[in-house]
Amino acid sequence: MAVCLIFDVPGATQAQYEQVMSEAYPANRPPSGLISHMGGPTGNGWCVVEVWESPEAADRFFRDTLQGPLQKANVDAGQPRAFEVFNRVQP
Repeated sequence: MAVCLIFDVPGATQAQYEQVMSEAYPANRPPSGLISHMGGPTGNGWCVVEVWESPEAADRFFRDTLQGPLQKANVDAGQPRAFEVFNRVQP
């Protein structure tokens, strides 16, 4: 079952986002299990939305790959909003 995760990170900057991306997603290559990733500024920080093939794939990436880059960039991503993906439309 695919899962969508939404991270709202108040106070996060584009520079922090780019730092994390360069370490966790080298050359913008998607890690195993990632279906889609979007990131952009909000009125008070940064938002990242990801769709993963399964909760297990997302957990494995966050545990094994993402924690270090987040700590180095001094980003507390907190707990994401999550939901099971019912439908997905793409061109």
